[in-house]
Amino acid sequence: MNILSDMALFVEVGKYMSFRRAADVLDMPSSTLSRRISHLESEIGLRLLHRTTRKVEFTEAGLLYYERCKRIVQEASLAHEQLDDMATLASGLLRASVPVDFATLYLAPALAEFVKQYPNINFELDMSPRRADLVTENVDVAIRIGESPDSTLVARKLTQFKAQLFASPDYLKKIGMPEHPSILQHHQCISFPKTKEWVLTDGQKQTSVEIKGRFCLNNIGMMKRLAVLGQGIILIPESAIEIELRTAALVPILPQWSANAVPVYAITETKLLPAKVRVFIDFLKAYFEKK
Repeated sequence: MNILSDMALFVEVGKYMSFRRAADVLDMPSSTLSRRISHLESEIGLRLLHRTTRKVEFTEAGLLYYERCKRIVQEASLAHEQLDDMATLASGLLRASVPVDFATLYLAPALAEFVKQYPNINFELDMSPRRADLVTENVDVAIRIGESPDSTLVARKLTQFKAQLFASPDYLKKIGMPEHPSILQHHQCISFPKTKEWVLTDGQKQTSVEIKGRFCLNNIGMMKRLAVLGQGIILIPESAIEIELRTAALVPILPQWSANAVPVYAITETKLLPAKVRVFIDFLKAYFEKK
């Protein structure tokens, strides 16, 4: 890296053909600049400049080296300018891995607001059920729900969800309103695959209830639809069924009981983020804090 730095200093000297003028532009002592160029010549093993008290001239090797180095330094300068823009200007393509239900229910309205503020950011969303690898798949940020963050990655908590119990009036008319969580074992419970129990708390005590039901699935939209159609009880955040509650298609059950809060994280590979990712995560955190 030192030779690259000295190369840039040599190009400045060659540009002005003067150590004094180059030193003024670089804001460094002429003696330091001369010493650095001498070190560069020693590293290369060739003299690059003829120095006299009156002027500086290229040697044959120095002229060849200057023409090559000038392009290298220009390219490096341009690369730094572009990276600086990336770090400070919120623009470009942002690739995100997001759970499909979270994307549909929560991220879509957030994105509609976000793009008004940042019209130069475009999105590529991976909403497949598999867990994307941030390192190998060129993903800028991943949204993870309820998972302990990988210690090798950087996690920032965006919000948390607390699920509650809901069912349709028709279902409750036929089966009856449960008066205690223990009664849920006798009901049709619509749950995620491999879920054998619901853990509920009233803020003071906690209870685990074995559940069963005809339907196990991994899509909240379908869960809501089945519940509205009278097929059972669902455990879901109230914010996910605002329309169903307004229309009384679903009603609360055991409102004093709820599941423990589930955190939502924005996961990145590093803390050194381009502006497009940084402003997106900051926006989501502020957006959910207002909800």
